Amino acid sequence: MDVYEADGAIVFKAKLTGVRKEVVSVEIKDNVLTLKGERCIDPEIDEEKYYRKERCFGTFHRSFTLRSVVRPDQIKAKFTDGILEVEVPKPEEEKLKHISVDIE
Repeated sequence: MDVYEADGAIVFKAKLTGVRKEVVSVEIKDNVLTLKGERCIDPEIDEEKYYRKERCFGTFHRSFTLRSVVRPDQIKAKFTDGILEVEVPKPEEEKLKHISVDIE
């Protein structure tokens, strides 16, 4: 998993080689971004025929607590060539509001 800042957004990149796009989900709840999916075993190969099996299979998830509140409708995700890229826009910095007070 790579996480970096780019053009006013935080980008999360995950290498998901061999994972189908249909089994990947991106969720945000209570300011926590969660990536979920499942890497399936090839059903055409009998278990007894393996000499070695080093790839991981099964469900997976990664969660990241975001530092500030984000609007879920502004999050962008794309899945290309086995790479999931999620772009979370950084919120605009709060501007100091100046209020004039009349003193009597």
